[in-house]
Amino acid sequence: MPSNPQNIDASVASLLAQFNASRLYSTGLVASLSPEDCQAQSMPDASPAKWHLAHVTWFYEVMILKQYENNFKFWNPQVAVLFNSYYNGVGDKHPRNQRGLLTRPTLAEVYEWRKNIDVRINALLKDNPVAEVQWLIQLGINHEQQHQELLLTDIQHLFSSSSLLPSYFLNDQQSTASHEEFKWLEGKSGLVEIGHRGAAFHFDNEGPRHTVFNSAHALGSTLVTNADWLLFIKDKGYQDAEWWLDAGWAWVKAENISAPLYWTPQPDGSCCQFSLHGQRPLTAQDAVTHVSYFEAEAFARWASKNIEQYAGARLPTEFEWEAFAAQQQATDLFGRVWQWTSSSYNPYPGYKPWGGVAGEYNGKFMINQMVLRGSSAYTPSGHSRITYRNFFPTHARWQLTGLRLAKDTQPQQR
Repeated sequence: MPSNPQNIDASVASLLAQFNASRLYSTGLVASLSPEDCQAQSMPDASPAKWHLAHVTWFYEVMILKQYENNFKFWNPQVAVLFNSYYNGVGDKHPRNQRGLLTRPTLAEVYEWRKNIDVRINALLKDNPVAEVQWLIQLGINHEQQHQELLLTDIQHLFSSSSLLPSYFLNDQQSTASHEEFKWLEGKSGLVEIGHRGAAFHFDNEGPRHTVFNSAHALGSTLVTNADWLLFIKDKGYQDAEWWLDAGWAWVKAENISAPLYWTPQPDGSCCQFSLHGQRPLTAQDAVTHVSYFEAEAFARWASKNIEQYAGARLPTEFEWEAFAAQQQATDLFGRVWQWTSSSYNPYPGYKPWGGVAGEYNGKFMINQMVLRGSSAYTPSGHSRITYRNFFPTHARWQLTGLRLAKDTQPQQR
């Protein structure tokens, strides 16, 4: 819980509008999907679309209504176990890798549940708009936005598993190609302030605001592209242990990794890439996507030695990235790909998890994860910000992940 929760900017009417719009956005994401599409789970890390719709509804029921609604009753007490994700303090959970087996409740019943909870949240906020309720609903909106992005990436992985390679989006694909010439831009060095400032909503892992020291460095003005990655592959980067961390090399060998996820070589020597727009020819100048931290780190090492304009390249720290973004030095920091950093997902100095039911939200995951910054093309509008800290394990690549390079420089004379 925020230390000063009464400082809430949004009025009750505005918060209700945000809540209802977010709920409609979720159901809109699955409007073109069949019940079968919404049921399937393609791998343990992904969840069925139906599960996402149910889990975010469970969140509002258990985290808010159960605490603050008069005469609270579960819509169905059995689903409280089925759709708990990782909240050990709340109760038991259904195994994550078996979410696709949850044929009951049906998709239609999940929709009924969502409508029930929507009505009750609207009533609660109108009848009891205390600061704690408003803040928890704001948290619920942001939580649902996270699952809206996960729903899309999970559907992409599911559809890629079908030999039909179906499209989710029927409209033409928007290119992520950059038409800017790459150049190194000076980063902000010395003592810099990092972390969220102000009363606007932010996750607990974005604070407290604190001071860090950045050595002299530069960041790339553009994201790494498919054309760059094709050079890495042509030079047998996936077959050369020189470029890889030991754990990364073990992963490459064990999983037989030879290209970013969703790349498929064609008989004529070209390459196709699968996305929510279906199978399309690879566009060389698009930002590379669906690469793991292991791949991003190996590419940076290779590019540092093999591409002249990237000499000295490495991954940026999350603090270099945030200070760079605060200066608004590039146009593709947000809305294209999440960008790997070299920073481990650790607590900031003085960090304290939220109290109450939200206490398990972020803090307990601060181990064996790496930080990504920015946002992707699948991130809902309004969800990203400069201080946002996304995080995934080093092998994860089913998310829309890419990279921006950095390098050390000589301090400028003042």
